Amino acid sequence: MSLKAKLEAIIYAAEMPVTLDQLIELVKESVNSEGAADGTEVKSRVRLALEELIVDYYAPDHGMEIRQVAGGYRMSTKPEHHDIVRAFAKSLKPPIRLSLPALETLAVIAYKQPVTAPEILVIRGVQGVGVLKTLLDRKLIAESGRKNVVGKPILYKTTKEFLVQFGLKDLTELPTSKEFEELGRLEIVEDVVDPVAEAAAPGLEEPPQNG
Repeated sequence: MSLKAKLEAIIYAAEMPVTLDQLIELVKESVNSEGAADGTEVKSRVRLALEELIVDYYAPDHGMEIRQVAGGYRMSTKPEHHDIVRAFAKSLKPPIRLSLPALETLAVIAYKQPVTAPEILVIRGVQGVGVLKTLLDRKLIAESGRKNVVGKPILYKTTKEFLVQFGLKDLTELPTSKEFEELGRLEIVEDVVDPVAEAAAPGLEEPPQNG
């Protein structure tokens, strides 16, 4: 990987402006491995690569630019594209918020699909009708026909929206169940609150569950 590519990756991933000294510290080992003589030469190479990267992004075929902000460098959209970016931002859906019972139910469906509500009850040990409604409303799950047994209960499966929310190409990329719970806390902004407080919370879309 080239030095410019490394600098680009760091600046892109950083939430705050990255200073030249921080960039040097992060890439100095790889620069030294290429034969840099001392700290001065390392700094010179990093500064040159950074300047070239800034010029690269200045080209009109890039919608992003690298700017100096508050003593550091950060990547941002170019001013001439702010209107279209603002319109796109307004079109985005608000973050999905799920309770722990909802996340647990979603995990059961993801790994056992297609699965019925009674089967989910056996696995989780608690009723989850309200939870299933929430997951259906959020389009994270969908009905998948009926199971050919007495009563013909509805089968449930995950949806394309589920893959989008968890950043999965397809179901073969499902992590372990433990990793799934961690992903849920990071990606879906899970709410874990006291049941009494949850029942009183405004905008609640599912009844509090035990377990």
